[in-house]
Amino acid sequence: MSSAKSPPVSPLAPQTQPQLPAIRGVGLATAQAGIRYSGRTDVLYVALAAGTQAAGVFTRSKCPSAPVDWCREALGSAGARALVVNSGNANAFTGLRGREAVALTARIAAEAAQCRPEEIFIASTGVIGEPLDATKFEGVLADCARRTQDGAEAWAAAAQAIMTTDTFPKLATRQAAIDGVTVTLNGIAKGAGMIAPDMATMLSFVFTDAALPQGVLQALLSAGTATSFNCVTVDGDTSTSDTLMLFATGAAGNAAVTDAGDPRLSAFRAALDDLLVELAQLVARDGEGARKFVTVRVTGATSDASAHRIALSIANSPLVKTAIAGEDANWGRVVMAVGKAGEPADRDRLAIWFGDVRVAREGARDPDYSEAAASAVMRESDVTVRVDLGLGEGSARIWTCDLTKLYIEINGDYRS
Repeated sequence: MSSAKSPPVSPLAPQTQPQLPAIRGVGLATAQAGIRYSGRTDVLYVALAAGTQAAGVFTRSKCPSAPVDWCREALGSAGARALVVNSGNANAFTGLRGREAVALTARIAAEAAQCRPEEIFIASTGVIGEPLDATKFEGVLADCARRTQDGAEAWAAAAQAIMTTDTFPKLATRQAAIDGVTVTLNGIAKGAGMIAPDMATMLSFVFTDAALPQGVLQALLSAGTATSFNCVTVDGDTSTSDTLMLFATGAAGNAAVTDAGDPRLSAFRAALDDLLVELAQLVARDGEGARKFVTVRVTGATSDASAHRIALSIANSPLVKTAIAGEDANWGRVVMAVGKAGEPADRDRLAIWFGDVRVAREGARDPDYSEAAASAVMRESDVTVRVDLGLGEGSARIWTCDLTKLYIEINGDYRS
């Protein structure tokens, strides 16, 4: 069993962590099960009140993990009574043994929660291809169920327990009103590498005390994902385990809303979308080895979809990312990334900015280009790369990070 590594905290980490309030109908507990790490928590157990509804968005990988398959099927059940998350082992590409491990985990958790296995949701993150010994959950989950807590310390511990190569826990909270009733949303996430859209974090969980039916939750979550987690990339690699779930306990007692487009949900929708964006950005800020948080904005494309693909081409380019790591205003690499995207582009209409400094326009270097001004932008911790194609009204934004030598070091010995 390997011990947990303690890499230095990302320089892009928030200076302070938010204090998450209690969510009515949610109880949390963490434990050390020794799945891969020693000397740190690696299991999160979340107890959910009877009647809790769940929605989920999962990886589009054609090789999904066993927990992803389980959760997809469980969404069709009557509701959710508990969530179990482990770090250190993804239980992916583990065949029949992986499916049996998930089923055993669900049975153990169901006994602890006094519910049916179908009301248990499961997520795993860590090494791919190694069998998960679910017997390690025996006794651990029952103990967790007896000592669940809420409040800021419990939420901080929950975010810590699901980390792998993350250097800091990722938490966010919002409040909103539904028809005059105040509801709370809390979210946690983990992810630092193997991050690319569809959807683009390894694990993220959002909880609310709002009373909303499953269909409404699913519609809101799917829409929010499109402008948050599906707009972030660290290394262009989509995980087998990507899981984003939203749980609503109903404890707030707001009036029933059965249509996701109901105007009474406008404030809740905005709060959820904002929370998801914050969590997605935190993932990019903790990209493995990252020293720069990068926003790529593309305008003037023939469509939003085209702009999105071009922005991804820029954000995923190793040459662009290493130039940013070296604080080199190399706009030629941005031109390369636009050209290779396979989307409509006209060299002689192209304009490129680093921050507020325009470096290229009309197919050539900007006549007023200042190397000193561009280099000053590149020395900042937050860098914006903007491209205008001059072809239409399509636009997109993508968040990413630079690519440093530390990324190679982290991933070169991940299993050792």
